[in-house]
Formats: sequence, C-alpha cells, structure tokens
Amino acid sequence: MNSLIPLIETMPDLKKALKGIESEKRVGFDLEADSMYHFSEKVCLLQVASKNTAFAIDTVKLRDLSVLKPFFMREDVIKIFHGADYDVRSLFRDFGIEINNLFDTELASRFLGIKSTGLEAVLRDRFNVKLEKKYQKKDWSERPLSADMLNYALNDVRHLVSLSEILEKELDDIGRLSWVEEECEILCRVRPAADNGEPLFLKFKGAGKVSPRTLAVLEELLRFRREMAQQRDRPVFKIMGNDSILKLAETRPDSLKKIINIQAVTQRQLDIYGKDVILVISKAVNIPENMLPGYPREKAFLISEAASKRIEALKICRDKKALKLNLDPGLLLNKALINSIGVKKPVTKEELEAISDMKNWQRSEFGEEIIKLLRRAEKG
Repeated sequence: MNSLIPLIETMPDLKKALKGIESEKRVGFDLEADSMYHFSEKVCLLQVASKNTAFAIDTVKLRDLSVLKPFFMREDVIKIFHGADYDVRSLFRDFGIEINNLFDTELASRFLGIKSTGLEAVLRDRFNVKLEKKYQKKDWSERPLSADMLNYALNDVRHLVSLSEILEKELDDIGRLSWVEEECEILCRVRPAADNGEPLFLKFKGAGKVSPRTLAVLEELLRFRREMAQQRDRPVFKIMGNDSILKLAETRPDSLKKIINIQAVTQRQLDIYGKDVILVISKAVNIPENMLPGYPREKAFLISEAASKRIEALKICRDKKALKLNLDPGLLLNKALINSIGVKKPVTKEELEAISDMKNWQRSEFGEEIIKLLRRAEKG
C-alpha cells in the first residue's frame, strides 16, 4: 500500500493513529458506505484528517471502533463533517459512536447564504480544489481498495479543518456563529430510524392515494421484495423498483401473461420472481374486506381565519428578513414552525418560550419582532 495513503486495518495501528490526533483541536471526518449494493448498509471506510495528517480506517476489516468513542465525545475537540446528518446516524448505528462538539461545514455554508453547498462546489470556490467523483457510486465494501480509491476518499476530508476555520470566522463576523453551533448541537443527537414493525406502505410514496385492496396487495409485495432483498443481500430497489411494485399492486395480474402485458417488470425479473409475485398478489386479493388495511389519516386541523392571517403576516415578515440576510427563508423559520406560532399566537416572552420546536437562536434573533407583529395583529 502506498505509504502516502495510510489505511488502518488493525487495532494496534488504529491506536497509534489515534495518538497522532489526540492533541489536535479540529479533526475532519467523512465516511463511505455500501447502501447501493447490499440489503443492510454499513460503513465501509472512515476517513480522518487534521492539518497534519490524513488516514482512512478500514471498517470492513476493523468493525470495533470503541477506542474512538472517547475522542468523539471530547468537548475540547471540534469534529468537522460536511452534511453530518447521515454520518452521525451511521456512526451510531454501526459502532455506537456519539459525537460532541460537531461543526457541519455544509450547514455553516447555508447560514452564510451560500447557494451551492455541496462539498465539491464549496472546495472549488474556497480553495480552487476540484474533487474527482468517479468513485462516488463504487461498492466500498469490496476489497482490496486501490490507492486511487483511497486518495479519492481522503480528498473529501483533507480540507475540512481549514474550511471550518474560514467559515467559523465568517459566521462570527456577521453574528451567526451561535446559530450554527446550536444547530450542530441538535445534529449531534439525530439517530437512525428504528424498525418498529409498522406497515411498509407507510414509507411508500403514493400509498395514501390507493384503495384498501390495492394497499393490501402493495404491502404484501413490499414484504416479498424486502424478503428477497434480504436473501440475496441486495438493496430493495435492485430487486424491483417502486414503479413496478405500484403497477403490480394496482393491476393485480393473476398470470405470467398478464404481467407481461402490463410491462411492469423486466424479463429477468419475470423469470426470477414472476410465479412468486402471482402467489403474493393472490394472497392479498383474498384477504376479507373487514381485514383490509387502511392508510392512517391525521385529523384535519382547521386553522381559523384569524390564525391564517397571522400565518400570512409571519411569512411576509420572515421572507423580508430572509431577503435582507441573504438566507433561505425556510432556514430562518420553516413552514411547520410558522404555522405553530400563528396558531398559538404568543404575545409574551413566556408564551414564545413555550413553543418547544423553536430554537434558542430563533427566539433570541426574531422573538421580539414576532411578539410585536402578533400583538399588532391582535389589535386588528
């Protein structure tokens, strides 16, 4: 292996590499996973970089990263990610790693009003660095990894420390650093969704628009697809796409010929799964009417005319503020929060504090303005 591109594959080497970054105050991280190729995705590579070093941990060969847990929890070290949500969830899911003192350079870029916040665009703008993306869809679980692939992976972290310093200073200069710090603190606590046994159709786009019978067929087909994906260790979309699944659920073919006629699947899929699909559909078609599933509907929340006017006034105020600050309006106050404020109409600081989904920086920066606006609205 090229000595300029260190790959950590053993616990002694990991401990040695960890000692090399223990005195750093900022360390950048990124990861590569295999979700495009396997049923249960896993982290396959964890890239680490400070200003003085860069290395990658082979998490296919080295699945125990417990020695890193204390480092990720340290309050005196800033852990830098770009678009941290997926990474935070993945590191907790696979290794039980929790993170303190995180700084997300993608989030920081958004709060600076930068329009193109992908890492490639940001690095090109800040450092005139062009990232190669030819391995973006590579199966990172395959071994051995080439020197070229490792270099590609490490390029995603080499500049994160320098980038974080620049963005942090710019945020501080315009008084928005505390905003991003609070957002990053919240980001540290995101976790992967738990499998609680809910129907699979709840996460299927368009399921809420079909009949109960079609919903029953859809659920059986989704369960079948997941079972096949698990058996073959493939992502579910590589077994059968959502468009195919929905077409089969809506048309409910009862023969191979009918499946061919509706052109729902490829010939290969028909050869492998055709007969089983017919059995699955038949099973669902024969479910008694009184046992058919229903798509859960939230009770429509009627917003009063007065609340609607307050919401509209809040949106106008928010949009003007966003334009002045050169920020995405949804970043300041999203639709759900504006609706909540409009309905609850807080006209005192205490009432505003009671809106739990409002962040401290939002209350601090816009709370007084919101209260004044709502007081005026109350007076008509």
